[in-house]
Amino acid sequence: MHNIIAIFKKELRSYFNSPIAYIFLVVFLVIANWLFFGSFFLNGQVTLRPFFSLIPWIFLIILPALTMRLWSDEKKGGGMELLLTLPIRDSEAVFGKFKAACAILCITLFLTAPTALTVVFLGNIDGGEIIGGYIGAYLLGCSIIALGAFMSSITKNQIVAFLLSVALSFIFLIIGQDYTLAPFSGLIASILNFVSFLPHYQTLSGGLISGGDVVYFIGMIFFFLFLNTKVLESRQYRG
Repeated sequence: MHNIIAIFKKELRSYFNSPIAYIFLVVFLVIANWLFFGSFFLNGQVTLRPFFSLIPWIFLIILPALTMRLWSDEKKGGGMELLLTLPIRDSEAVFGKFKAACAILCITLFLTAPTALTVVFLGNIDGGEIIGGYIGAYLLGCSIIALGAFMSSITKNQIVAFLLSVALSFIFLIIGQDYTLAPFSGLIASILNFVSFLPHYQTLSGGLISGGDVVYFIGMIFFFLFLNTKVLESRQYRG
């Protein structure tokens, strides 16, 4: 645990010692609030559902931008060799970096509280919708971060890591949609729907906090962190 905390603190400092964290926070808040409030007063409905429905698509672009440097930057700058000389396990390094990125995500979601409070003051909002929406947003974000960290671990090029993360995240978002499932039926359609991020997120953000959906996201997070660890253990990045 001590090693994880040390890596976590190092990564978190690196985010705030550079413009990365500040740009990430500003870009997310500006885009999310602009898109949400741009249609909020026109719709005439006091609800946060449109806000939470925007989040997956904003995450699709900005979270890979946050994770693309996690390992590719280490490999390109020679920091990987230094990291390997430290008395820490690969899994500890992976989890420490992951938690630092998730901390940025947590701060970002916390800063959207004024948006939620504004809507609450304007009308009666279901508390379950707000709680479920934030739980779903955090779990979805953490899943995309874990996926992005894995993509970053397999390449030295940050742009490649970004594009791979966006592409794979997009696939996980849309494979459960009706237009994607149309050519399939039965077991295949059920599997694709289960694997997709979006159906689980939509259930949570709709105010229905299901243990199955929470377990799904936790499973996806650990799956991608496991793959990330295996890439490091293989030492293929030395080439």
